[in-house]
Amino acid sequence: MKCPICRHGETRSGAVTIPLERGDMVIVFREVPALACENCGEAFHDEAVTAALLKQAEQAAAGVEIEVRRFAVAA
Repeated sequence: MKCPICRHGETRSGAVTIPLERGDMVIVFREVPALACENCGEAFHDEAVTAALLKQAEQAAAGVEIEVRRFAVAA
């Protein structure tokens, strides 16, 4: 699909790294499935991936300033 952000590149299936900030904590998820624009790099996720990211972020350890996790597809 044509990228709706830059309108020049095509999106391709792949995996991206997503940082999420929550209060004073930063959680970095690696290998998150996404459609990424080959031109501008903008990543797009479907609803299931977004829900899984938010659920996993809720489970992050309290008191940790930075946490890096490998994304896990919900079973």
